[in-house]
Amino acid sequence: MDFVAEGLKFTVQGVDWEYHEKAYLMLHKPAGYECSQKPSTYPSIYTLLPAPIRQRGGGAAAGVQAVGRLDQDTTGLLLLSDDGKFIHRMSSPKHHVPKVYDVTAKHPVDDQQVQKLLAGVVLDDDPKPVRAAACEKTGEQTLRLTLTEGKYHQVKRMIAAVGNRVEDVAGLHRSRIGSLDLPADLKPGQWRWLTAQDLAAIAGAPRV
Repeated sequence: MDFVAEGLKFTVQGVDWEYHEKAYLMLHKPAGYECSQKPSTYPSIYTLLPAPIRQRGGGAAAGVQAVGRLDQDTTGLLLLSDDGKFIHRMSSPKHHVPKVYDVTAKHPVDDQQVQKLLAGVVLDDDPKPVRAAACEKTGEQTLRLTLTEGKYHQVKRMIAAVGNRVEDVAGLHRSRIGSLDLPADLKPGQWRWLTAQDLAAIAGAPRV
């Protein structure tokens, strides 16, 4: 007898689970967690996930992996999956998936800084300028920055390159990937499965 396994509900040790052939998750990453299986200083984001998610598939490469990384003090939307093709597509700069960051700066943000970020700034490891796909002031010391590539500490380095700096505490928050917003009701440290609509919002992300 044939049946559709996807979405099948079952119980493991008294806990209700839903079967998914591939795992696609979102996590509201809190501050003070590292995106690493072997963290050096802070606890791992993977400790926020239940064991059946962490151990999916078995073997050396078991479990889900973060799609890209957020610094330990950066909060916000993080995707995780055990689908290698999905991880590559979302991480590759060739696909230009826009990611939106809400930034709180140490000093007041002025229009000149915004224009420099849009025009492009040179970072110390690459002579080719990197630019924000979009940037707008949202307050005296806050701005919203959209990037389509993911260099090491890119937001912090870009803000430093225009003569400012990201506030040390709660200064950087990723609020959107593609057209997918971090849900207001998903609290720091909480996770949930991505829906078909969520995946469509990512896959259909416009090139900025």
